[in-house]
Amino acid sequence: MSVTLRQARPQDLDALYRLEQLVFSGDRFSRRQLWHLLNRAHAETLLAEAEDGRLLGYGTLLFRRGSRRARLYSFCVHPEARGSGLGRRLLEALERLAVAQGADALGLEVRADNRIALGLYRRMGFRLERWLDDYYEDGCAGWQMGKSLVAAEDPVEEAS
Repeated sequence: MSVTLRQARPQDLDALYRLEQLVFSGDRFSRRQLWHLLNRAHAETLLAEAEDGRLLGYGTLLFRRGSRRARLYSFCVHPEARGSGLGRRLLEALERLAVAQGADALGLEVRADNRIALGLYRRMGFRLERWLDDYYEDGCAGWQMGKSLVAAEDPVEEAS
């Protein structure tokens, strides 16, 4: 499956809204919230698009002025694309985008019962930072996770 990653545009609103409705049973963005993210927020949204134009996933980063920590505000992969490596590819692109915007760390919140997402984030180097009781609208707890985006420097070899 050939997939293209690109910046979201305001005209992607309908496709984003449909994907939100399909993937999330609660804590979904409304059309108004998505419009705000695309047009007004200090945010960047990347889309994963199939050759035929279908939206297969997206991720939104929020940036706060004066902060070097970006926030992965929403991350979503279409059920048909799960297990294909798309989530990893999209997350890697979002990390590069965060670095390009001046971030040196990335944070996120994830449902405690979302084992697939927790596994992906852990494999991608995110660490558990804080337990969030009753975080989601249905009462589910969550985890706050974080990752440094600063590349570890190669250790200096000692002279013999």
